[in-house]
Amino acid sequence: MSKVLILGEHDGKTVNPATHKCVTCAKGISGAEITIALFGADTAAVAAQAAAIHGVHRVLRVDRPENAHALAATFAPQVALLAANFTHVFGPSTSFGKDLTPRVAALLGVAQVSDLMAVEGAYRFRRPIYAGNAIVTVEADASRVLVATVRIASFEAASTGGAAAIEARPLDVALPTHTRFVESRSGSTDRPDLQTAARVVSGGRALGSADNFKLLFDLADKIGAAVGASRAAVDAGYARNEMQVGQTGKIIAPEMYIAVGISGAIQHLTGIKDARTIVAINKDSEAPIFEVADVGLVGDLFQIVPALARLVGP
Repeated sequence: MSKVLILGEHDGKTVNPATHKCVTCAKGISGAEITIALFGADTAAVAAQAAAIHGVHRVLRVDRPENAHALAATFAPQVALLAANFTHVFGPSTSFGKDLTPRVAALLGVAQVSDLMAVEGAYRFRRPIYAGNAIVTVEADASRVLVATVRIASFEAASTGGAAAIEARPLDVALPTHTRFVESRSGSTDRPDLQTAARVVSGGRALGSADNFKLLFDLADKIGAAVGASRAAVDAGYARNEMQVGQTGKIIAPEMYIAVGISGAIQHLTGIKDARTIVAINKDSEAPIFEVADVGLVGDLFQIVPALARLVGP
């Protein structure tokens, strides 16, 4: 029987939807017993949420003061110790998972499999390569622990309604001291998280300046959307790095993605190809973005975006 350990991502209050999507992936393995591990100083609240995810058999609370902040260097030795009792270790393909799982794989002496997008067997999966232009089937060694990241854009979130057992799991393992938490800085916003938002409005270099991104913020606020940006806009200084969508940024799968002034380079399309509905606004009718868009508006974004904002709300 496959025993899957999922590295639960949370902020101390809420379980990240990426964890639900990892559960969906794990459920694709026939007969899998799924356990979620939560690391923190006090994970009682998030453990109750994780236990309610349908398909989860058990939730492990790994509480200790050193786990108050999500440091991959601190979590990795603990995960490696836990992994001895599991056949698979899955982490989400978020910044959290991409930082943590390679360290775990290194400690276990195995090769990580990245971006699982479909399950064909307990050790057989499909994953994208070449910026999503090709899909390969990989088969891992069944005699070793399989450490992998799950491409969260490829899976629906698992539903709630379960009642998994919750267990405190103290781990006697020495933790490294070369990495320490200093501080965390982030821009305060009431907008949804870009990685998990149902709606996203993104801008490209055609906006011309950081000030002009206010047009997108206004529209996003009225429709409850997150705001993203193309790499060109980020490189030009119009948007912050954490807003970048694409192959070298965030790969997302919102219900609706509105691309404003984005031409549609292949690297950007890689990050949005799983969006349910793509709306493109661009003055160039030959822009590649229109080849993948479900709805296309050809015209001046500085006229179209304010008009849309007026239509959807005061």
